[in-house]
Amino acid sequence: QVQLVESGGGLVQAGGSLRLSCAASASIFSINALGWYRQAPGVERELVAVITSGGDSNYADSVKGRFTISRDNAKNTVDLQMNTLKPEDTGDYYCAADYYGLGEDPQFWGQGTQVTVSS
Repeated sequence: QVQLVESGGGLVQAGGSLRLSCAASASIFSINALGWYRQAPGVERELVAVITSGGDSNYADSVKGRFTISRDNAKNTVDLQMNTLKPEDTGDYYCAADYYGLGEDPQFWGQGTQVTVSS
């Protein structure tokens, strides 16, 4: 069992930046997929970014060029650098992990951290 704990959320003005961090309770070395989901009120949950054990990353079209996901296997962390934030980036952000791949129901979830972007 892997526990995930997010940090770094908060309130920021549009155009600003935030860095989310997710700490795992166990080694992430063998976890293939680590990622961040976003849930906004009235909006379907969205996979924002994912990074594989090989370092390949993918992003939702809505955040490409603004968000960067990274993982540190030595520290057992996965971070999400969010730049040029927009009000539509507002939501609860969840870290997720899966030994195979991220889909609708990853094996492990964090408790979430709230991000609010004011206009």
